[in-house]
Amino acid sequence: MRAITQTRFGGTEVLEQVTVPDPEPAAGEVLVRTGAIGVNPLDVAVREGWYPMIGEPPFTLGWDVAGTVEALGEGVTDFAVGDRVFGMPRLPGAGNTYAEKVVVPATDLLATPDSLDDVHAAALPLVALTAYRSIVEVAGLQPGQRVLVQAAGGGVGHVAVQLAKALGAEVVATASAGKVDFVRGLGADQVIDYREQDFTTLLSDLDLVIDPFGGESVERSLAVVRDGGVVASLLDVREEDVVAAKERGVVLNRIRIVPSRTALQAFVDLIDSGRLAVHVAGTFALDQAGAAHDELGRGVAGKLVLIP
Repeated sequence: MRAITQTRFGGTEVLEQVTVPDPEPAAGEVLVRTGAIGVNPLDVAVREGWYPMIGEPPFTLGWDVAGTVEALGEGVTDFAVGDRVFGMPRLPGAGNTYAEKVVVPATDLLATPDSLDDVHAAALPLVALTAYRSIVEVAGLQPGQRVLVQAAGGGVGHVAVQLAKALGAEVVATASAGKVDFVRGLGADQVIDYREQDFTTLLSDLDLVIDPFGGESVERSLAVVRDGGVVASLLDVREEDVVAAKERGVVLNRIRIVPSRTALQAFVDLIDSGRLAVHVAGTFALDQAGAAHDELGRGVAGKLVLIP
């Protein structure tokens, strides 16, 4: 089978197409023929060596996947050969989904509903699990509460806006000028062009702030959240911000996710009821993964997807 392998850190040229033997599922695993593979900023960060969670190259990137079950490992009863499935395998370990076939723990997968083709199913898992962890599991968001979703036009942001609205929250969002209309169309009650306006001068007493940037950005998020509220940071936070949050009773959580059928099913239910949609900005051939990473760095509305 073909796979896209990381051979050394730095630059698009490090992603090389290789031919490797088809993997075989062990007990509790399934072999999935990939129909589509989601592209995430995490892929780029790992590729560039920022998060050496899977060690030194060579390795295969990727976590989001959708496709068809081709073989079953011993003891797997949840699926049958030919079933359509999707998920985010093995995070924080190596997902290895930038390939024509991938072995996945059966418990990391969910049956793909008829309402999703493989492209849109592959775009969903990592961003959905991140939004669910932030909004439902950490914040326990309630109807009528006020949420700020930063970078709301991106992968996590665009599903977070829709999830928060589905739960009955008032949603304020930040986005670049080119994505303001897109984010407004997602249901955000207020959209702030972050290049023209400073949200810290406009907002206060928010119940939840989703901060995709981490670092120094968290100080700005803390400035607009209420005492006792929640800041969900998708990247690492500074010790001084941890101290400042604790002094005000603010829950400052560095969001980390693992595979979850419960979270994926919650999104499937919202999609099937017409209350949420995952937006795919474009697709690339698997051997153009480097170009997809470059495009992601320029900023896209929603997600990008690879097609084997």
